[in-house]
Amino acid sequence: MSENTSPRFLTVAEVADMCRVSRMTVYRWVHNGDLPAVRFGKSFRVPEQAAAEFVQRAALTSDVDEDGGTGVTAVG
Repeated sequence: MSENTSPRFLTVAEVADMCRVSRMTVYRWVHNGDLPAVRFGKSFRVPEQAAAEFVQRAALTSDVDEDGGTGVTAVG
């Protein structure tokens, strides 16, 4: 059987739930260009792979802050 290789898309609400932030924060990331998204009519959809990469980048930047301590660094 062949696998479905077409990209999966997440809604802004799904990305917000995944990242545990508000939908407005996700919209801000999209509008700032930090999170790639596609516009379908009046709504945005985020490619699942792009969301996963965004979370991975955020995890890497939150491990160590600029002062060398541990803590969460804002992305975007």
